[in-house]
Amino acid sequence: MGVTRQRQFIRFLQEDLALSPDSIAIALRRRDTDSGPLPMILWKYGFVTLDELSQIYDWLEAV
Repeated sequence: MGVTRQRQFIRFLQEDLALSPDSIAIALRRRDTDSGPLPMILWKYGFVTLDELSQIYDWLEAV
C-alpha cells in the first residue's frame, strides 16, 4: 500500500469507523510481528467488529 493510500486508509479508520489513534498505532506495531494484513490484525485484537471488517474490505476494494 502506497503512502497516500495508507494515509487515506488511516483517515477512513478514524473518521468513518471512529477508531482511536492509539488503537491504530497498536495494530500498526503488531503488523511487524503478526502475520497478516492490517484489517485482520485490527479484527484479531478486537479493535473492529466483523461488520466493520467487511466495511474495511469494501473500502479497500473501492479505492
